Amino acid sequence: MRNVSRAVTAARMTELGRKESLALLASVPLGRVGFTQQALPVIRPVNHVVDGDAVVIGTQAGSVLLCHTSVAEVVVYEADQIDPQTRTGWSVMVTGPATPVTAPLEVVRYQGLLTPWADMSMHHVVRIRAELVTGYRLEH
Repeated sequence: MRNVSRAVTAARMTELGRKESLALLASVPLGRVGFTQQALPVIRPVNHVVDGDAVVIGTQAGSVLLCHTSVAEVVVYEADQIDPQTRTGWSVMVTGPATPVTAPLEVVRYQGLLTPWADMSMHHVVRIRAELVTGYRLEH
């Protein structure tokens, strides 16, 4: 049996602007939110929608993230789309304060836009204001 190795071309990493980064983030339904719990980092997968300069996520009653957002804790939200075969794709991170959405009409609107992936009720909505947006594209 012959050992045939394929040369893998390294991808070039290009920094993206804010507008393109938010557009890419809006093109996918799932990402990861990072925050601290008892002074340790925690990352949770969640679905989202992008609304202007904010990332909006749903959460259930009693959520650890919801407990933290009453004081507008700074969190990070990340989503990506990477092809491991071609080693191309993109990654976007949004950093900013997370606060609960409390206006009843806004909550209802976002609950209509957010479809939970897990079999659980989404009782609350959290908005992450995009103060810092960084994005990168990997391409040949």
